Amino acid sequence: MKRRMIKIDKQKCNGCGACATACHEGAIGMIDGKAELMREDFCDGLGDCLPACPMGAISFEEREAPAYDEQAVARAKATKANACACPGSASRSIRRESSSPAQRVSMGSQLAQWPCQIKLVPVNAPYFDGANLLIAADCTAYAYANFHADFMKNHITLIGCPKLDAVDYTEKLTAIIAGNNVKSVKVVRMEVPCCGGIENAVKRALQASEKFIPWQVVTITTDGKIAE
Repeated sequence: MKRRMIKIDKQKCNGCGACATACHEGAIGMIDGKAELMREDFCDGLGDCLPACPMGAISFEEREAPAYDEQAVARAKATKANACACPGSASRSIRRESSSPAQRVSMGSQLAQWPCQIKLVPVNAPYFDGANLLIAADCTAYAYANFHADFMKNHITLIGCPKLDAVDYTEKLTAIIAGNNVKSVKVVRMEVPCCGGIENAVKRALQASEKFIPWQVVTITTDGKIAE
């Protein structure tokens, strides 16, 4: 059958892997440092990978290809979900206890509004006016000890987990950013692949809002550090 598929220009590809992370179907992989469409039947033709590519190496083309196999994608996602768990470790707990009691209690809660779940927060609210928006994967607050002081302070905080919520936040975040005077956006995510969903949702929301807002992404490692 003939349908819309992605096309990857390997000469333009810089091997960053952003498209593979953005592809929720798992159709794209990295081979010898270059992105490659691994499963044509996994590609839904929606192009989540296009805005993720910083090099403009991905485009659409109409060509003969197998039909999109939604059931096969679902099975692959289930297998990946079982393998992709945000790990906890005893050694990390020990390191957390190494800080002094004074350090652990010196900073109170920096939560500036309620609710804070992306799924529950209203699209329009007074606290969004002039806000520095923090959009965080919910595991980050547990992995990074000083999350309140280092990230939440002076921010409006929205949290969620694209894996557990099983929802695309793009539409909700687009409405929030487009309909309010948001000054900046900071994304805090874990280093695990499943956390790429929240970063990609923010990217798409910023693009759809057609606003030029300063934004950045901070990645937390599974041992509680900020990735370089």
